Amino acid sequence: MMDSEKKEIRQTASRLAAHYSEAIRGKVILTTGVSPGGLGAAFVNATAQMRPAMLILVGLDSAETQQTADSVISQSLPDVKVRTLQIDLSSLAAVRAAAEMVKGWTDVPHIDLLVNNAGISAIPRTITDEGFEKQLATNYLGPFLFTQLLIPKILASDAPRIVNVGSDGHILSPIRFDDPNFRDESLHHTWMAYGQSKTAQMLTTISLAEKLGAKHNLSAFSVHPGAVTTNLVAHLDWEQGYVEMSRTYRLLGLAQGWKKDFEFLTPDEGAATYVFAAFDPDIRAHNGAYLVNCRLADPRKDDLRAWATSPVEAETLWKLTEKLIGQEFRY
Repeated sequence: MMDSEKKEIRQTASRLAAHYSEAIRGKVILTTGVSPGGLGAAFVNATAQMRPAMLILVGLDSAETQQTADSVISQSLPDVKVRTLQIDLSSLAAVRAAAEMVKGWTDVPHIDLLVNNAGISAIPRTITDEGFEKQLATNYLGPFLFTQLLIPKILASDAPRIVNVGSDGHILSPIRFDDPNFRDESLHHTWMAYGQSKTAQMLTTISLAEKLGAKHNLSAFSVHPGAVTTNLVAHLDWEQGYVEMSRTYRLLGLAQGWKKDFEFLTPDEGAATYVFAAFDPDIRAHNGAYLVNCRLADPRKDDLRAWATSPVEAETLWKLTEKLIGQEFRY
């Protein structure tokens, strides 16, 4: 048998969207981070084929967001309305302004699905104008605030869902509760900062399920899309970035530090778990769960740390986040 025939057939967002077509039809879906060639765009293009009522595409670069919108429109889908929105998730002020704009859209009375996909990875230490380490701000604080401010429209849906993009990179760092912004520049490590931001997304997913699940019929899941080559790491010299990432894993005593290569997925393959988390009817019984490869993650087999699944850590983070943002959210 040829090697190509031995290769595992992976699920794709396109195939799964067709499987869940009835669940997608008529939905209002907001997705952040939809630059062409990325996971968000792959998710959007797959679900667009199944006739959602509206796709709200949110991104930092308005031109790139419009390119993805144009790709949906070019598919001759007259039933699918498309809206775009520019947002800088690293700025809480920009997040508040963008949320206010969405709340003012009278043609969007509810949002059935929010996919917090946008993010950055492995950048040099950068502190935002508001005083936050930029990976924490962009990957966690901004999406957290955006979600909270849109909760009234989300809860107006009969059975809303929120999908937060985590990562197996969460194993690189728990939450640095006493120093989330790496106040000492000499202690900053870009991959540990990335890991902290992804741990935060996973913990907040648990809190959303706990606080809003039974009371408001909301489901929330965090997902690991796998290793996908997208513009998330376009700024990296991958050879050097791989060396630095491997060094971090080794420092922490993790086997990944000695891996010689990674099996990369296509965006369509990576976004499959997004579709599964967003529309599978049975997964609702596991509200707050972390998903990999279109299934529940298994801590005995998958890279999954207790610090990213603890309800105690989740509640502690929620309170810390309210303090950092300067606003409380009680449900």
